[in-house]
Parts: sequence; C-alpha cells; structure tokens
Amino acid sequence: MAQTKHPARWSEPVEVGDVLLRVEGLKVEFRMREGVARAINGVSFDLAAGQSLAILGESGSGKSVTAQAIMGILDSPPGFVTAGRVLYRGVDLLTLPERERRKVRGAHIAMIFQDALSALNPVFPVGWQIAEMMRVHRGLNRSDAQEQAIRLMERVRIPAARQRARAYPHQFSGGMRQRVMIAMAIALDPVVLIADEPTTALDVTVQAQIMRLLQELQEERQMGLILITHDLGVVADVADRIIVMYAGGLVEEADVLDLYDRPAHPYSRGLLDSIPRLDQKGSDLPAIGGLPPNLLRLPTGCAFHPRCPVAQARCRVDPPPPRVELGPGRAAACHFVVPDADFGRSA
Repeated sequence: MAQTKHPARWSEPVEVGDVLLRVEGLKVEFRMREGVARAINGVSFDLAAGQSLAILGESGSGKSVTAQAIMGILDSPPGFVTAGRVLYRGVDLLTLPERERRKVRGAHIAMIFQDALSALNPVFPVGWQIAEMMRVHRGLNRSDAQEQAIRLMERVRIPAARQRARAYPHQFSGGMRQRVMIAMAIALDPVVLIADEPTTALDVTVQAQIMRLLQELQEERQMGLILITHDLGVVADVADRIIVMYAGGLVEEADVLDLYDRPAHPYSRGLLDSIPRLDQKGSDLPAIGGLPPNLLRLPTGCAFHPRCPVAQARCRVDPPPPRVELGPGRAAACHFVVPDADFGRSA
C-alpha cells in the first residue's frame, strides 16, 4: 500500500470553519460466535475547526464504536470496518498503515476516555504519565517534560499541580482524574478532540465544571470537539451541532437549538422528553418504552419501530430513507418527517 504524503499538509494552520474531519458511509461490524453484529450502519458527518459536535444516543447506539473507528483503536477481531472513509484534512485514515495511524493519535486527533481510573496506569504518578507524551512524541528530556506536565495540570485547574504531579490516580477524586485525562489529551495540541462520556459517574456540579473546561479549551485552541454522551442536558450549552444515533444508524442531524426547539425524529423527541424539567415537579418523567434492539437481530423495517409511539405498518416492513433533508443543516431518517417543513428556529 502506497503511503500518502501528508505531513506537509497537516502542518498548515487551520482556519475556523475548515472541515477537519469527514466521516463518509462508515460501517463497522463485530464478527462473533453468536453471529455478526452491525454496530455502525453507514454513518456520515463533518466536523469543522472551532465546532463542537455532540453525538447522542442510548448505550449500544454506536457512539463509542464510531469514535474508536476514527481513532483506529477497534479491537480487531472481532471489530472490522467494512465500508466508508474517515478523512482527516483530506487524507483517509483508514488507508494508512498502522505506523502512520499511530502518528495521528494524540498529535492530531486525541481522545478522552469515559473511565479515567481504568484509562490511567495505576502504578505511575499522573505527572509522569502526562510527561511521557512529551518524551515519546516531542523528544523532551525528563525535566522539561515534567515541567510541561505541571503546566498542563495547572491549565486544567488541578490545585497544587506541582505537588499533585507526584500523586497516583487512586489519590484523585473522579473529577480530578478526568482533568488529568484532559491534560493528557491536549498535551500534543491536537486539532480534533473526542470526549467519550467525559462526565459519566460525576455529580452535577463537577459535570458542569468539566463541560465548561472543555468548552474553554475548544475555544482557546479552535479545536474540533466531538462530545459523545447519552445526556442531552449535558451538551445544551456546549455543542453547536448534534447528531442522534440509534442502533448504529444516524437518525437525526441538526444545529443544537433547532433540535431542542423542534426535534424531527420520534427517538429525538423521546430523548428530549426524558430530561427533567422544573415545570414538571410531581409528575412522572416520560421515558422511551422498551429496550434498544439486539444488534445481532435487528428488527425488520425501521429499527426504532418496536418502541416508536407513531409507528405504522410501513415502519415494520420498509427501512426508512437514510437521509431526508429538512432544510439547511437539518436531516432525519424517518418515513414521516416532512421535507419541506420549516424546521428552523423562529426569528
């Protein structure tokens, strides 16, 4: 396989609005003894410099698998990318040899994993782990790398960073471990940052602090930021655009305020309705009935139809159109959305 000449292109500065990452028709399947699970079914989206994109959906919808395919860290076997392209600044990462993919991770596209305690090495101090990024990728000596690690810990607001750099992961709270993970992710100044459930298992106050920190870093560095979450409330003030996934497919795409104002897909409406509201005190919280489908045995027709409150006979037989354009920047995959409806915000 011929190697793509990319370093010169990737060293050029990016402007706000430049497309950094383009995912086209991505398909991923897991080949297991029980059968083939089609985890991703033709997902496509763009991410621009300075843009925050939220990927929403319940567990099993394909959010994290999409991120792993972009990063090139799928466990294979059993996971295989079977179709599509992942273009980073015009270069298809899926065609690069593994040695070249490793140069992309961290330096160009970085990821914050959802379980910081598992992602961090328990036997090394956190400062050493952050400094290792600079030693390996930038060739800094031990002293300079440690100073850089301390500065990064200060940037993500870890108190007494010089002293805490000598502490081990188990000596930090959940929120502080997540800040360490963020420091590691931004250590090499990536252009794209993927945060996979960055606020899982954190209390509401700490969640807000972590989301505010990510927003500050994204605006400061003009990174493209992908936020993977199941919680619409978490991304309300951070995301510019949202894509909603269900059973490995993309069911809706919209600007964040448009989606909150008028969700087009029944699944998106169900997610929004499940957010607690102050004006609903004392009433039952609506929930989407049933469970996400087994990816080994997806329903015929629309994968959401067994749980959909507006499903009709057609939904049980015919797959929905993969993309119904609803206006500038708006699309949904449903038989019953209206293409020419005004799905934009009110002026």
